[in-house]
Amino acid sequence: MKALSSFAAMTIGGGDRISFTYDEVDDQTGEPTSTNNKASFYVIDAELRGHVEAIRDYIRTHKLAE
Repeated sequence: MKALSSFAAMTIGGGDRISFTYDEVDDQTGEPTSTNNKASFYVIDAELRGHVEAIRDYIRTHKLAE
């Protein structure tokens, strides 16, 4: 199975891109078989775009507001 270990949302060229890192784990033993694997994709789904914007709004309002 794959286990998500981190992700980041970035604005690149006016569009959103999600980059993520994951580990692969043996389903029977729970031992990692591969670690620190990386992948990314552009956000094209409207619902996902709304979620990304909601996270940005939360950060602006609760973490960056003075």
